[in-house]
Amino acid sequence: MSSAPPNDLPPAPTAAPVAAPVGAPAAGPAPVAPAAVAPTPGRGGAVTLLLGAVAAAALVSSGMLWQKLSAIQEQLARQTADSGAQAIEARTMARQAEELVRETAARLSVAEARVSEVALQRSQLEELMQSLSRSRDENLVVDIESAIRLAQQQAQLTGSLEPLVAALKSANQRIERAAQPRLAPVQRAIGRDLDRLTRATVTDTAGLLGRLDDLVRQVDELPVLNAVAQAASTKRLSTGPATPGSTPAPTEGLAWWQAALQRSWEVVRDEARGLVRVSRIDQPEAILLAPEQTFFLRENLKLKLLNARLAVLARQFDSARADLGAATVALNKYFDPAARRTQIAASTLQTAQASLKAAEQPRLDETLSALATAAAGR
Repeated sequence: MSSAPPNDLPPAPTAAPVAAPVGAPAAGPAPVAPAAVAPTPGRGGAVTLLLGAVAAAALVSSGMLWQKLSAIQEQLARQTADSGAQAIEARTMARQAEELVRETAARLSVAEARVSEVALQRSQLEELMQSLSRSRDENLVVDIESAIRLAQQQAQLTGSLEPLVAALKSANQRIERAAQPRLAPVQRAIGRDLDRLTRATVTDTAGLLGRLDDLVRQVDELPVLNAVAQAASTKRLSTGPATPGSTPAPTEGLAWWQAALQRSWEVVRDEARGLVRVSRIDQPEAILLAPEQTFFLRENLKLKLLNARLAVLARQFDSARADLGAATVALNKYFDPAARRTQIAASTLQTAQASLKAAEQPRLDETLSALATAAAGR
């Protein structure tokens, strides 16, 4: 609200000079009126100052909002760059997994080539033995040694000790029929190795492969550690007829709409109680696992199990143990240990690792050494 400035006020009236009568004595000088008081600043200056303060405050708040918007833009840019880096890393891991699959396929083809080479070597060895004209004892020693080495290769490829046991029994019978005294050390060495083979345990390769296949199929159903637990099943809204002698329900004596409201309230209350879950997680990286990374976690676990399966087929038990150990670490680290399926998978992995520990085949160094000594004529 503005008012007229003080300068616009009408001037104060001044006294008109009075003429002195003729003959009267001259009076002294007329009294001078006091000077008017200088006008003071009014409400217009206060309004101007207030508007300037409001404009300055608006300018400061605009600057602060601009700074905050710039900080938000920088944070969004960093998050976008992090997401891009994670996507690149995921593609790299997928590419590595594909290369690993191709490598395992190449290993399997190499194993098949080795089997064909063994068959070819056997045929060549038989032809060579037939073409050579050696003495009876020398031919017997060479034949026994070649049969034992061939049985060793078959045992390594099949994972069974039956070829070794059959080769040693056949060699013992042939030495007994030959009745040569200088072959007695070879016979004693064969007996000791045969006794050691009969006491050795052999891995059930077919059963082990079956357990690994079951584990690969169960990976997609294993609950991860950071998955939200399923809420309890809702109660039925309709209750059955009351049996004689049973405790009366709390909804008896109420109207049907009141009973329905009460039952609905109980269901909503139970669901609300199940929304909050308090649990202890000892692996921080497991709870921070993003939902889209769960797929790659399961695929990596499958690849470890498949690598262990191929290593068992290739008789590379050290590699199979390493892959099963890595799968066990991932299972215990990222999956819920309290879940029934996780416990079953962990026990299956422990059984597979225990089977691999007993998979080492005994060596026939004593028999081969005795055969080498007999072939040298000592």
